[in-house]
Amino acid sequence: MTAVRDRAGVAGDLASLRAQLERVQGRRLDAPVLPVHPALAALLPGGGLRPGAAYSLSRSTSLLLGLLAQPSQAGSWCGVVGMPRLGAEAAERLGVDLTRLVLIPEPGPRWLAVTATIAEVLPVVAVRPAGRAPDAEISRLAARLRDRGAVLLVQGPWPQAEAVLELDAPEWSGLGRGHGYLSGREVTITASSRRWPRPRRSRVLLPDATGTIAAVGEPVPTLTTVPEPVEPRWGAGTAYASLEARAVG
Repeated sequence: MTAVRDRAGVAGDLASLRAQLERVQGRRLDAPVLPVHPALAALLPGGGLRPGAAYSLSRSTSLLLGLLAQPSQAGSWCGVVGMPRLGAEAAERLGVDLTRLVLIPEPGPRWLAVTATIAEVLPVVAVRPAGRAPDAEISRLAARLRDRGAVLLVQGPWPQAEAVLELDAPEWSGLGRGHGYLSGREVTITASSRRWPRPRRSRVLLPDATGTIAAVGEPVPTLTTVPEPVEPRWGAGTAYASLEARAVG
């Protein structure tokens, strides 16, 4: 009987602690997450994008579009604020449903207010900050995200981020000595989160030979046709590669 009471007491303590954490964070810890591509799921707490949370990303357009793809395909509207060079062709190639994508390329100096307004009506909002925002305004936006259950993807540092995703060690494939077509890019994505004791890393094709995402080692479909060469001579990743070069520099 004592053991039973002890187990009941521990369960009660855990439930109480969980309730306190949920009150502080403003969301349920076991709330469903928005889906992401399987190659990215292991890099995110809970295996997806948690409603009410913010995520800090490196300034990689490909990583951002890769995270938007599955939510948009699953029916979630996505907004992108402050990224005038983001191209629809690149977004569609990486799997984003363009019928559920809203672009606000030039929000001006009130980018944070625009982002907060968009988060009122869209479940996923991505933003490239045009400058540092006051802490009070960031706190108000965080409260609004929790209240509306919206996800915020920020290209740059962001306080109290659910996870920080960084991309490095890129390796392009497909080019020979002065000839060939870019057919894919392999990168390392490192994810840090306060929910984990140490960062997680994964090697990912972003994009693969078809212009989408794949984990390194999994089968990748082979292109059956070669696109008509243009100057410069790119392959499957044409729009994507040029966009990424401009975005990352």
